[in-house]
Amino acid sequence: MTLTEVRVPATTTGAAPDLDRGTVTRPPEGLAGPTVARQPRRVARATGAGLIPMLGAAASSVALTALLFGRVTAASGSFGFALTAYVLFLVIDTAIFSLTENGPAIRDRLATTALTSAAVVAFGTLAFVVVYTIARGSSALMHLNFFTQDMAEAGPLSGLDVGGIKHALVGTLWMMGIGLGIAIPLGVTGAVFLSQSRGPFAWLVRTTVDAMTALPDIIAGLFIYATWILTFHFEHSGLAAALALAIMMTPVIVRASDVVLRLVSGSLQEAAAALGAPKWRTVWNVVLPTARSGLTTAVILGAARGVGETAPVLLTAGYTASLNTNPLHGPMVSLPLAAFQFVASPQPVMIARGFACAAFLMLLVVVLFVIGRMIGGRTPGQLTGRGARRARRASRRDVARMIKRAAVRARPVRPTPALDVLNSALVAPHRPESPIGSFATPAAAPGASAPSAPDASAPPAPGIAHGEQDSPRFTGEGAL
Repeated sequence: MTLTEVRVPATTTGAAPDLDRGTVTRPPEGLAGPTVARQPRRVARATGAGLIPMLGAAASSVALTALLFGRVTAASGSFGFALTAYVLFLVIDTAIFSLTENGPAIRDRLATTALTSAAVVAFGTLAFVVVYTIARGSSALMHLNFFTQDMAEAGPLSGLDVGGIKHALVGTLWMMGIGLGIAIPLGVTGAVFLSQSRGPFAWLVRTTVDAMTALPDIIAGLFIYATWILTFHFEHSGLAAALALAIMMTPVIVRASDVVLRLVSGSLQEAAAALGAPKWRTVWNVVLPTARSGLTTAVILGAARGVGETAPVLLTAGYTASLNTNPLHGPMVSLPLAAFQFVASPQPVMIARGFACAAFLMLLVVVLFVIGRMIGGRTPGQLTGRGARRARRASRRDVARMIKRAAVRARPVRPTPALDVLNSALVAPHRPESPIGSFATPAAAPGASAPSAPDASAPPAPGIAHGEQDSPRFTGEGAL
């Protein structure tokens, strides 16, 4: 005798009452026997019963690691201690879970625990870096002169009430402005080419962009240094640094913009082509406006990539402690380079300035990513609240205009005096002296009897006024 597995509703006898659908095992037809319900296993669901063994496994792993490092072996070091405790935690937690579950559940628990712990470690490391940087630079961030002065009059032993990062702020704005002015047109144009073209050259451009995305920042700085400064004999300046940053930002903008443009519905482009729009007008008036939010996100991501670069700026722009507002002449410094130079000093005050500069730069990058996330959270074509309200107002204006146009078309046409004369001439008997007698009934052929006058006493035909039988009448609708 064999058992047969069938899918039946949960209301079947013997099935679990809390399941919508279940797998019920029953004997073959004609044989009686009890039914057994197999409840599906729920994965990735944290419960209180599963948390207690996990905490016990963590405590056991720490205690066993302390015993190994302090008593049994001569191992030492905080990193080795943490790694050994983590491995023992995974082993103990899996062993405890295997006492009540089968093989697939054990593997699922092991993978879930490993991935969750890795995410906790990564988030904890990031939080430690952020908190440590802000804590070390808080003493300098509390001074207003840190944002309004440069380091021209501040020495290594000067206090925090003298000197600041004004020159680095201005240099960053100049470099990023020029770099984005070069990278945005190239990036968006390249993305449009990749999304609208199919061929070997498009494949070559895509491969080049993919390779440049993983390009180290020092390579871009060396390229500009070898060509712009050594070959063409230009001096170190903010423009040279902006060119290096543009090389770093362009691939990021191209890749992100290409992904967004590919999400634009093909039916929109087909509709524009069906209306007779050329390819360039379809891209300009349909594709780009639809993907506007995604393109903005791509630009912000590219800016976040370039604003934190240090090596290209150091090779191409040099370093200065004074304010320079001319990007074409003289060395210029950015926020990452200023933070690097401050931290390299042995003086505690300079180190505090370096951490404060790094904290401000980190806050700037976080703001850029948050703005990109807020803008890029909408799908291509999805309007913002302001855009939706503007579209509703435009729709209401269109509806009012259409209603007004329909009312004008439905209004009865009032005949003009010229039309009255024309109609009376058509209805009246033929008079040779009439100036418009050519509109009257034509004369009979020779030998034919003249038509008799209409009987005035006869009633008119239904729907036709008296005297208008067999006569055309101009109402003005399309007559003139």
